[in-house]
Amino acid sequence: MKEQHSRRQFLFASSALAASGLVLGNRTGGFAGEVSSSSPPAGFRSLFDGKTLAGWHAMPRVQGIPQAKGTKRQDADSLYQRALKSRGKWTVEDGIIVGGQDPPASGLGGYLVSDEAFGDFELLIDARPDWRVDTGVLVRTVPEGNVGFQVLLDHRPHGGIGGYYGNGLWGFHAWNYGFTGETGQDGRLVRLVAEKPSEPSQGNSTVPLDFAAPAEVFLRVWKLNDWNTFRIRSVGAVPHLTTWINGEKIAELDTAKMKAPGWDPQAALDKVGRTGHIALEVHSNGPTDKLGKDRWAPGAVCRWRNIFIKPLETK
Repeated sequence: MKEQHSRRQFLFASSALAASGLVLGNRTGGFAGEVSSSSPPAGFRSLFDGKTLAGWHAMPRVQGIPQAKGTKRQDADSLYQRALKSRGKWTVEDGIIVGGQDPPASGLGGYLVSDEAFGDFELLIDARPDWRVDTGVLVRTVPEGNVGFQVLLDHRPHGGIGGYYGNGLWGFHAWNYGFTGETGQDGRLVRLVAEKPSEPSQGNSTVPLDFAAPAEVFLRVWKLNDWNTFRIRSVGAVPHLTTWINGEKIAELDTAKMKAPGWDPQAALDKVGRTGHIALEVHSNGPTDKLGKDRWAPGAVCRWRNIFIKPLETK
């Protein structure tokens, strides 16, 4: 009777913890960091103090925005010149980094880039994007934030999440499915629906992932209109990338071995170096962009918190 009573107590306690969200199944192959915490797990340290943007710098985003031709006055008034002056709007609110276009609805984006550079590492970061934002986490990027390997968080029609993009690196895409969204009468997102990738375009190329979780697995673990924890691993001179979301392995790609038109691993290494920065993106709504307004909804933001890094031994 005593053994049965203890077992009932254990099962009740386990069920209560699971229901509260404090304990989740470990699907990470030994990593138990599925539940967000304001304190870094063992071996990790924080890149964000929760109060200021100390340790980060904002940079403009001008990709896809053509430079005006003609008189100096036209150049001064051009969208490109305005984009050079904008760095996105980055604020800290209640322990959260909030990123949006500056001014809101202007179509002008930016990057928030870590001052520190890293070689091999694992990164933990929580994200809560509004519907219709095109953002992501760039790793091994240059100090300007515009050239590097991007982990996609395209939370907008036909967007991909968890896969990879060569930002300024021959524009390769590596993602097996995208999503479109269904919204309610109030415009709030009520469902993501998987679809075939609608990009790349304009000469960019698609490469197969070394591993891709099925779309139904992603949809099962993704928390709609809520916080989602990304774990990103980058290892190697030309990085081998792995993404987990809420503890579930979503995507993996060894960029040193991938085959893509024009892809040159050594040239990529020469561009970004053996160490690189981490950057968050606010996408612009470029006038030549076929997605247009769907890149970033007027007034939309993406929120980030609990940014922790674990440097790994560089081989």
